[in-house]
Amino acid sequence: MTTSIKRLKLLLWLLLAAIVLAIVTAAVSLSRLNIPPRQLAPYLERRAEGHQEALTSLVMQAAELLQRLDRGQRAIHTPQQWTIGAQPEAYSPAPTGVVVPVGNTVELVQALAQARPGQIITLQPGHYRIDGDGSLEVRQAGTAQSPIVVRAARPETVFIELNAGEGFKIDAPWWIFENLNIEGVCKSQEFCEHAFHVVGRGTHFIARNNRIVNFNAHFKINGDEGGFPDGGSIEGNTLTNTSPRQTMGPVTPIDLVAANNWRIARNQISDFIKASGDRISYGAFVKGAGSGNRIEQNIVLCEYLLQGHTGQQVGLSLGGGGTGLPYCRDKRCITEQDGGVIAGNLVASCSDDGIYLNRAAASKILHNTLVDTGGITVRFAESTADVEGNLIDSVVRARDDGLVRTAENEVTGALNLYLGRHPVRALFQSPQMLDMRWKDKPPVRENMQEQVPDLCKGMRSARVSYGAFEDFSACRRQS
Repeated sequence: MTTSIKRLKLLLWLLLAAIVLAIVTAAVSLSRLNIPPRQLAPYLERRAEGHQEALTSLVMQAAELLQRLDRGQRAIHTPQQWTIGAQPEAYSPAPTGVVVPVGNTVELVQALAQARPGQIITLQPGHYRIDGDGSLEVRQAGTAQSPIVVRAARPETVFIELNAGEGFKIDAPWWIFENLNIEGVCKSQEFCEHAFHVVGRGTHFIARNNRIVNFNAHFKINGDEGGFPDGGSIEGNTLTNTSPRQTMGPVTPIDLVAANNWRIARNQISDFIKASGDRISYGAFVKGAGSGNRIEQNIVLCEYLLQGHTGQQVGLSLGGGGTGLPYCRDKRCITEQDGGVIAGNLVASCSDDGIYLNRAAASKILHNTLVDTGGITVRFAESTADVEGNLIDSVVRARDDGLVRTAENEVTGALNLYLGRHPVRALFQSPQMLDMRWKDKPPVRENMQEQVPDLCKGMRSARVSYGAFEDFSACRRQS
C-alpha cells in the first residue's frame, strides 16, 4: 500500500471522526437547551427559505433526519374502540321531566324557542338539516333542579347536519345536550365554525356522549355583554375531523375563552389539523384570564386517522396562543389561566408540544402520558407549574422565564431524542399502533401528594404507576 493511499485513508478517518464529534457536540449542546428535534426541524426549514437550492436541499434533509430521530417509525392507525369518548349506550341515568318529542327541523327550532325548565326535548330517529347563516338559538333558562335537556333516546340514531356557521348557540343557563351525532357539511370548511357556541348567560352547560365531526372549533365558549358562561362540562364526547381544515381561523375542537370552572373530561379528541394560515392548531385550550378549569382523562390524538400533514399540532394547553385584550375576562389578561389542572390524559402523535402553558399561573400537570409529542413547555414569567408523576416521551422545559417544579416524572430527555432513543416509548407494547399496554411491570411512584384520575378507571391514590393509567386494556371496549 502506497504512502499516499495510507494518508488518504487516514484523512478519511479523521474527517469521519470530525463529523461524528460535530454531531455528538451538537446533540449535547441542543440537549442542554432542551429543544426536541421535532421543534428544531421546522425552525431550520424556515431559516433555509429563500437561500440557494443546494443549501435548502441539505437543510431539508437534515430536518427530515431530525423528525425521524424524534418521531421514530410511524404506522397507519386503524379505528379503535375505547371507553373514552362517545359510547353506543345512552347516558345513564336518563333525565326525568316532561318529554317534548321532535320529529323534524321546524319542530326542533320551535321546541328550543318555547323550552321550559324540566323539559326533555327528544329528537326522534332520523336526519335533521340546518342551512343558512343562522343558528339554533337557545335563550330560555333552565334551573339547577330542572335543567332543559336536548337528546336522542338512543345514540347513533339522530344525525344533525349543519350547513351553517354555527349550530346551537347557548345564551341561557342549565342546558344539557346528549347522545347526538352532529356533522358539519359546509362546502367551504371555513364556514363550518362551531357545533356549539356557549356565550354570556350560558352557565352550567353540559354536553355528554355526542359525536361531533368536521368543525373548526366543535365547542366555542366565550363571554358576551359582560357575562361569562361559567361552570360547564364537556364529558364523554368524540370530536374529530375527516380531513385537514382549510381555514385561516382557529382550529381547536374545544376553544374556551374567559370562562371559569369548566370540566373537560373523558373525551376523544383527534385529527385537528389546520391546513391554511399559520397551520397551528390545538386539541383543547382554556385561556382569556379564566380560572379553575380542569382537563382530565381525555385521549388526545393530534394525528389519528389523518397523518403526514404539515403544521404544528399541540395537544392540550392552558393559555393557548394568547388572547386579545377585549376578549379577556379582566380586559388585561395578566395571566391567561389561573389554577388550571391537566391530569390523567393520554396525548399522542403531535408534531409540537403535548402540553403547552402560556402565562398560566399556579398550574398543575399531573400524571399524564405523552407519547410522540414535543413534551411539556411552561412559557413566560407569569407561568408557574407543578409537573408531577407524568410519563413523557420527550422533554419538560421552561421558556422565557417560566417557572416549573418537577417531581417524580419519567422523561426521555433531549439527548436521547437526538440519538434516536425512546426509553419511555419502549415501556409499551406497540405505541405506534396505539397499543399502550405495558411490556413489563410499569415504573411506579411510592408517595402520592394527592389523588389523581386514572384515564381508564376512577381516582388513584397511594402507590401508582407513572402516567395516565394503571392498565390501558381497561380503556378498550369489550367486543
